[in-house]
Amino acid sequence: MEILWFLIAMAMLAAVIGPVMMRRRAGIRLAAPGSPDAADPDTYGFVRQELLDVRLPGPDQDLLDVLDVVQRTQDWRAAAQLLAGTPKEGEVRWQRVQAFAGAASLELAQQPGTGGAWLRAWRSESPKDAGGAQVHAEFLVQQAWRTATAGTDEFRIILEEARSVCSEATLLAPGDPVPYITDLAVARGLGDSHEQFDQLWAKVIDRAPDHMGAHLAALHHLCEKWHGSREDADHFATTAAARAPRGSLLAALPLFAVYEHLPEVNLVGSFYQGAVVTKALEGALYAVHSARADDPMLAHVRHLLVLFLVRSERWAEAMNQLVHVDGHVGALPWTHSGDPAAEYTVYRALAVAGYEANGGSPATLLR
Repeated sequence: MEILWFLIAMAMLAAVIGPVMMRRRAGIRLAAPGSPDAADPDTYGFVRQELLDVRLPGPDQDLLDVLDVVQRTQDWRAAAQLLAGTPKEGEVRWQRVQAFAGAASLELAQQPGTGGAWLRAWRSESPKDAGGAQVHAEFLVQQAWRTATAGTDEFRIILEEARSVCSEATLLAPGDPVPYITDLAVARGLGDSHEQFDQLWAKVIDRAPDHMGAHLAALHHLCEKWHGSREDADHFATTAAARAPRGSLLAALPLFAVYEHLPEVNLVGSFYQGAVVTKALEGALYAVHSARADDPMLAHVRHLLVLFLVRSERWAEAMNQLVHVDGHVGALPWTHSGDPAAEYTVYRALAVAGYEANGGSPATLLR
C-alpha cells in the first residue's frame, strides 16, 4: 500500500512540475505580463486575449454579419437566407449550423426563458425550412451537453428529441449530410450499439465521403472514453487518412485520435517527441501544406497543431500556425477549457517565448 501511495504522489508531482521542467530545458522563462523581460505577443500583431473570438475557429464574415443581425433584431430570416444559399456539399454549411445553434444555446443560458427566441420563432413560423430544422436539432444536442448530465433521464429526453428533429430534417433536405452528422453526436450520447452506429455512418459517407467534420464526430464515438477503444479510434483515423485524396485534411485525422487519448499525467519526458506523436504531427502538417487555402476545416487542424507543436518544443512551426489562426479560438483544443481564450493565450505566449529563446523575432517570422 505504501508503494501505491508513493507512485500516486510521484504522478501528481510530475503533473505539476512537468510543464515547468519542459520550459526550463528549452531555456524558456515566462515573465509576468508587462514585465520588461516578457516576450510580447503584441509585437507579432497578435490579437489581445479579450478580443479573441471564441465563436468560430476561423473567419466567416458573412456568418458573423448575419449573427449580429439575428441577435440584434431577433429576426431569424437572415439566418434562413444564409443557410439557403450555403451548399450542402462541403464543410461550411455544417459549421454555420453549429454556429447558429451555439449562439441560440448561449443566449438561452444567459437569458433563461427568453434567450434564443429567434430560433423558436424560426421553427414555428417556417416549420418546413430545412435550415431551421437542422439548427434546431444541433441546438438540442448542445443543450443536452450544456445543461444535463450524461446518462440521466433529462439528458436522454433531450437527445431523443434531437433525434426526432434530425429525422424531420433529413426529410426536408434529402441528400444533405448535416442532419446525419448531428445524429452522430446523438448516437454518442445515447450509447447506440456498434451496429446502429455503422448504419448511421454508412448514411453519412454515402452523402459526404470526405467530410472532415463528420469524421471528427465519428471519431469521438469510437474513442476509449465513449463507445470504442484507442485501437478503434486509431484504426478509423489511419484508414481515413490512407484513403484521403490529395489536398484532403483527413490526413490530419490521426492527430485528433492521438489528442483524444492523451494521458492525463505524462511521466515520459520525450512523449511529444516519440514516434506516435511525431508521425501524426507530420501527417497533419502534410495535410495543412497540401490543403486549399480556403478549406473551412483548415483552421481546426492548425489550432490542434499549435498545441502539439508547442508541447513538442517546435517553436518556429508553432508560430507559423499561429499567424494563420490568431484572432479566433472556437476550436479544439481550446474549447475543452472553461476559458478558451485564456487557454489559447497561454500556448501562444509559450510559442513566442520559445521562438525568441531560440533566436526568433518578428522580422524572421514567415507569414
